[in-house]
Amino acid sequence: MKKPVVTIFYQFDPWNSSIGGIQTIIRNFIKFSPSDFVIRVVGIQADATQPIGVWQSKKLAGRDVDFFPLFYRLDDDRRRRIPTSLRYAFGLFGKPFVSDFMHFHRLEASLFTSRWAGQKILFVHNDIFQQMRSGEAQSILWKRFPQLYFTLEKWLLPQFERVLSCNSESTSFYQQQYPHLASRISFIQNSFDPDLFYPLSTTERQDHRRQQAIRMGLPEDTQFLLFAGRLHPQKDPLLLLEALAELAHPNAHLLIAGDGEMSRDMTIAIERLNLQERVTMLSPVKQKELAHLHRIAHGCVLTSVYEGLPLVLLEALACGTPVVTTAVGETPRLLQAECGIVCRDRHPKTIASAWNTLLNEPERFPSQACVSNAQPFSAKAIVESIYNDMRQRWQSHTTTPRHRAFTELETL
Repeated sequence: MKKPVVTIFYQFDPWNSSIGGIQTIIRNFIKFSPSDFVIRVVGIQADATQPIGVWQSKKLAGRDVDFFPLFYRLDDDRRRRIPTSLRYAFGLFGKPFVSDFMHFHRLEASLFTSRWAGQKILFVHNDIFQQMRSGEAQSILWKRFPQLYFTLEKWLLPQFERVLSCNSESTSFYQQQYPHLASRISFIQNSFDPDLFYPLSTTERQDHRRQQAIRMGLPEDTQFLLFAGRLHPQKDPLLLLEALAELAHPNAHLLIAGDGEMSRDMTIAIERLNLQERVTMLSPVKQKELAHLHRIAHGCVLTSVYEGLPLVLLEALACGTPVVTTAVGETPRLLQAECGIVCRDRHPKTIASAWNTLLNEPERFPSQACVSNAQPFSAKAIVESIYNDMRQRWQSHTTTPRHRAFTELETL
């Protein structure tokens, strides 16, 4: 019996630990996909010993996946002169990947796909309007050419059956900007993997924290703050260090799990601010290790300039860990008062004050409240709802007289 085929288009290697919420969301869509769907990924190859330009049968999280890498790209956490997104888009030129459904996670990837057969879905992962007006000129290339971006957007969006945004303001922005497409545009919740991100008991958490401190050669009563993400202007990681320099807390230690183009800037800033004994720069970590860090952290910290709904926030809450964050994206709407603090401005002293409250008054932020806050965002339920919608669309499409006639001709 024929199964609906879903092809996911994104510039990454699912078997390589490149950093980013989009990568994690895609892996969740693969892991929790129903068995009655065929899953394909058109990506890039991080392993230079593997072939490119051909389909490969692989497995991810126990799921069969057909993988087609367009080109080799190592160290995908760092930008190049030619953006990977544009190189990927041009790599799709002349390759009609016919599929029942196509998932796109960057608009640029759809430059040459308007004539491809199949229902296309665009996932929007950031607040586009906030992204364009943010003060950081280096955050994305399109900030230099905003009019060109919006011209492309106006040209490309009509090919999508659905546009799913994880940010309510971005959803409203698109609906107002493109009223003729408003019925196709809707809000979608980001999600976390509950098999990986879950809490420990109070006793287990305290024991694991002590063990982590001993392994790192730190005092056993160290209180860990965790940042996890790309070292990229969007995340403003230098603000993390400036806030830490303002934090007068003897036991606080900042763990930075990530890598990116600002890695050298971070190293220089750590020395300039004399934070060598208060910060540990970790290499990019796999999801299992990241979940462990969330469980032993006293708080997860974000200083982003713009976001959609930061996945790391959901993962921290699911592990029972409260969050201190800047007021970006869906975070102020999502984060309940007993689960963390949303800073009213981006001043280092404001952020340091919030961290101080988190570390000195842990009883205000109980683990169970954090877990409850995250529970509606479990990937199993959210991903299943998206696939159910696709299944209904596919069944409706395959029962139309025109499609039946076409199928019969194919079999002759």
